[in-house]
Amino acid sequence: MISANKLRTAGLAIILAWGWKRAALALVAGALSALAMAPFNAWPVLFLTFPVAVWLIDGAGAGRWRGVPAAAMSGFWFGLGYFVVGLYWIGYAFLVDAPTFAWLMPFAVLGLPAYLALFTAAGFALARLLWTRDASRLLALAISLTITEWLRGHLLSGFPWNSFGYALSEPLALAQTASLIGLWGMTFLTVAIFASPAVLIDGTSRGRKPWLAPAAALGLLAVMAVFGAVRLSMQPTVLTKVKLRIMQPNLQQDVKFNYAAKAEVMQKYLTLSDRASGPQSTGVSDAQILIWPESAFPFFLTREADAMAQIAELLPRGTVLITGSVRAPDLPPGVRVTRAYNSIYTIDHDGSVLSVYDKLHLVPFGEYLPFQSLMEKLGFVQLTRVQGGFIPGTRRRNMEIPNAPRALPLICYEAVFPGDITTGDERPGWIINVTNDGWFGISTGPYQHLQQARLRAIEEGLPVVRAANTGISAVIDPSGRIVARLGLGIEGVLDANLPTALSPTIYARIRDIPAGMMVAVALLLVTRRRFARRKA
Repeated sequence: MISANKLRTAGLAIILAWGWKRAALALVAGALSALAMAPFNAWPVLFLTFPVAVWLIDGAGAGRWRGVPAAAMSGFWFGLGYFVVGLYWIGYAFLVDAPTFAWLMPFAVLGLPAYLALFTAAGFALARLLWTRDASRLLALAISLTITEWLRGHLLSGFPWNSFGYALSEPLALAQTASLIGLWGMTFLTVAIFASPAVLIDGTSRGRKPWLAPAAALGLLAVMAVFGAVRLSMQPTVLTKVKLRIMQPNLQQDVKFNYAAKAEVMQKYLTLSDRASGPQSTGVSDAQILIWPESAFPFFLTREADAMAQIAELLPRGTVLITGSVRAPDLPPGVRVTRAYNSIYTIDHDGSVLSVYDKLHLVPFGEYLPFQSLMEKLGFVQLTRVQGGFIPGTRRRNMEIPNAPRALPLICYEAVFPGDITTGDERPGWIINVTNDGWFGISTGPYQHLQQARLRAIEEGLPVVRAANTGISAVIDPSGRIVARLGLGIEGVLDANLPTALSPTIYARIRDIPAGMMVAVALLLVTRRRFARRKA
């Protein structure tokens, strides 16, 4: 245990640090904070790193302009450490076609984190503007980082990956609070709870009781755990009679995008999909729904008659295939295809296409380039090397599936955007998420992707079924329990029954209103404290 005197000494040393020492402290604290995310889920580390953030902002008051620039710089270094460690795996994508893209790898590994760190810098700066000298400054930091994390998830197409609220998604009991307040409410609580030990160095003059804030934080964690445990006990996994089979081919990226490998890819998919998974298994005939991952083929599926015929031969009557595939736009005969959609098809046992969904939320630099025409003139191409970039879909809609509840389709990282997965249609019975995490090798990225998809299940009260090329494929119940999974880098099939959906959660009904109210009430309290201090 750290004594009060040692803690106070450490806190004061951080408050008084300046120059490169201050930057280094922020960088290390941010880097260690990334351990709170999957697959480590070492969230108690935030009890050490978030107090450092508070003390850095405390010490920023010695700088010019009320310490706002100094706080912003601390936030930048904190964010840079957090995002470099948390997102290093993005660099793997630039090695798939190394001769073309390897030189860009350092820019991606450092450039994207540097851009994302600007939001953390803005959060620290805003917190400094709201700063107080008592425990209410914890709320100032929680308010500010919740606002800037929300902005990070929305501005310039948004990238909410590894938002701080995911720290409370493990253990599963803590994650149940997301059914009430969603990711942004969880982000507010994460910052407020884990920053609370910072006030233990405050003096006890004027009747202050520094221990109250961390005690309240621990009490809140206990309440969340009890609520989650009760919710999990009252909502056990209930399975429908709909039988699923997920095929995880574990194909390397250079094969998936090589047209010459067409026959090899199709043969692997067909053979693997019909593989017996156990003594009682008879292959694909056991399943009502067969699911293949995102961008499954190095060709336009519906333009290859032989491939469609092979699929029809594979599927028994009563079984449908849900698969990702690039889709050519409708063009006059003879017109060359230069752009395409990233799509999901539902294909019946006779080879007919029942429904199609086109991806709405495309990946910047992966599926399109900002200022596409200008960037291409300068010689740049996105990772998928589709000239002109992919075409975004027009609207999100449910897919009708024979003998099963309607499904909400999400392709790849569409699953990481909370509240952005609703349609104007009737509530779906489950979420189907096809993805190709093979871009990122054996790294922490696919684990983080799974963690975020699981939180969508809890927020919405809907089961999530994930089919990933290299993994991690999984069937997740509406409370976030993983019913079945195939590990990362494994070739195989996953058989499971589709879990039953829950009634719409509070979050599904009113979205971010609770999180907004939390921020608004906290802002009112902090503002009152500031005015009260000025008046005194």
